[in-house]
Amino acid sequence: MKRKLSNLIKRKKSIRAEMLWNFGLSLLISFVFLIFFSRLISQFLNYSYVPYLNSAVYVLVFILSFFMLTRNFIKDLILLEKGLKIISEGHIDYRVRIHREDELGKVALGINVMTEKLEKQMLKERALEKSKIDLITGVSHDLRTPLTSLIGYLDLLRTNTFHNQAEYERFVHNSYNKAIHLKKMLDDLFEYTRLSNSNIQLSLNMVDIHQLLDQMLFEFEPLAQENSIQVVKRIGHTPVISLIDSGKFARAIDNLLMNALKYSVKPGWISVLLRSDELRYYIEVENQGQPLSQEQELKLFERFYKVDFSRSSEGIQSGAGLGLSIARNIIEMHGGTLKLTHTDGTFIFTTSLPYSDISNSLSPTISNNN
Repeated sequence: MKRKLSNLIKRKKSIRAEMLWNFGLSLLISFVFLIFFSRLISQFLNYSYVPYLNSAVYVLVFILSFFMLTRNFIKDLILLEKGLKIISEGHIDYRVRIHREDELGKVALGINVMTEKLEKQMLKERALEKSKIDLITGVSHDLRTPLTSLIGYLDLLRTNTFHNQAEYERFVHNSYNKAIHLKKMLDDLFEYTRLSNSNIQLSLNMVDIHQLLDQMLFEFEPLAQENSIQVVKRIGHTPVISLIDSGKFARAIDNLLMNALKYSVKPGWISVLLRSDELRYYIEVENQGQPLSQEQELKLFERFYKVDFSRSSEGIQSGAGLGLSIARNIIEMHGGTLKLTHTDGTFIFTTSLPYSDISNSLSPTISNNN
């Protein structure tokens, strides 16, 4: 017990121990000084005056000693007070620099932890506010472009501003395409909003992933050929049975295929691979495109993010930047992951999903319709 108390006082990990140490040391210094002072002063002054003088000197030396021994502690208190004042004025990036191991150091550490959490919270709130602004800006811009074109074509048709039947049919065809484009963007927005809802339900059925993927690629190939893209199928012939919501799952894979089609180098290729092991199966969609920076790669799955430079295809209408975000949400709802591997313009989107019944882990959000 004595050893612990001695170590505690020696290391000064307690304000109470430090004050006790400083008080005792001040008494000792005062006493030693008084002994030498008494011997020196008694040679020059009347002895009757020495006791009063000794008391005054003792008190004075004690006060000076205690002040000198506690000045670092007082300095740290002042530093802590100034730090709190700076933080209270809104400078939450400020950190109190007190290197102590006692209660005062713990208070300083607590203040720094608190301000760090406040700073992170403020950054998160700013990012959320920016996300809301980007949402409004993105929706407004992406919806306005096809809507403006649609109004323009309809106005030409309304005022009979066409020269012949061929031009009339072209205006009608373009108006129809713009309307379809507008509907698709609204559908994407609605789908993303629905998927963001924690109460969304999956309609799960046992599905052959190989058969579903083969059918999707059969329907996708004509569109790919129109855009000078060759589809390389590496899906094998072995059935891969899994419990999925086939509609939503097909939406996720279709988004990956359309993303690869939009941003592939043309003429080029898109490779689709299906592989599996004992626990999971994997679908990889690979294509060649223009390289992305690390910052662009990190933002690729963010909602409404679209790479602006010449990756976009001239022959395919751009969407609202929700395709990859929707695909990842759907895959994660099925208990899987969607990741991107990017190396020198080669993009590989890999989905990894389990075979097992996921209804146990997601029972509140799943309805089984077998």
